[in-house]
Parts: sequence; C-alpha cells; structure tokens
Amino acid sequence: CPVSQGFWARMYSLQVFWQTAQAFLQVFIPIIVFCIAVFLAFATGTSWGTFGILLPIVVPIMQTGSEMLTITVAATLAGAVCGDHCSPISDTTIMASTGAQCDHINHVSTQLPYALTVAAVSAVNYVLAALIQNWMINLPIAIVSMVVVILAIRKLYGDKEVSAEK
Repeated sequence: CPVSQGFWARMYSLQVFWQTAQAFLQVFIPIIVFCIAVFLAFATGTSWGTFGILLPIVVPIMQTGSEMLTITVAATLAGAVCGDHCSPISDTTIMASTGAQCDHINHVSTQLPYALTVAAVSAVNYVLAALIQNWMINLPIAIVSMVVVILAIRKLYGDKEVSAEK
C-alpha cells in the first residue's frame, strides 16, 4: 500500500534525524555547560556557588560512568573557576587586587586576556574531548593546543619587554 510505505519512510527519516540531532547535541553539551558555568560564576562571583547550582543539574543528564559524564563535570568545574577568576565581584579577585595594592578594575582588566585565552582553548578542547572520549589522547592535544596558542600570541605581539619606570 503506497500510503503505509510513505508513512514508514517518514518515520525512518524522523528517526535518523532524531539520532543525528541527539549525537550532535551530545558533542556540544560540554561546551554549552562550560559557557553557562562561566557566565553564572562571573555574574555571581562564586565558583563554589556555581558548583552547587550546576552539578546537581549536569550529573543526572549524563549516563552514569560514561566518559561524557567526566568531560561534562570537568567543563562545569573549569567554567565555574574561570568565571570566578574573571568576575570583578569575586572575593578572590578583590583580595588579589588588594594584596597587590593595585586598582581593582585595572587588575580585572589585565587578567581578562589571559583567562579568556585559556577559556577559548578549553572550549575547543571540550568539543574534541566529546568527540574522542579518551583522556590519554585528549590531554596531549589540549597541552599542545595551548602551547601553540601561546607561541602564536608571542609571534604576533613579539617579545616586547616593558621597562620599569625609574
């Protein structure tokens, strides 16, 4: 019957689409969680509060004992610490600028390029980690990618030394 054949063809297409979308989403869950954690910790100024908010949400959505659970929890923790480090209302940032006896906003603005560079490299490596799902392969890739980015920045900006004003 042509009607039932069309129905089953549409059902098969829908199933293939759903599986593809599910696999695509699973690859990007760590980077999505990482970005949410960065934003939440930046807005609240606390990494531990972000852990407390996101970990009870992130852990149940992943399969217990899977590599993706480990990767997603790592993305949550790293994103929370990154957001806390960049946040001008974080207690550790305030203490660091006070301890260094420098203007607080200057301290925050000088830390942002370093933190955001590492965050960008981490985000790319979370996508790779979700695709590869083997820490013995992912860790060297992440280290090499960070070194390459540092060397590229050094090449781009040169070895400009800042002389101290006397």
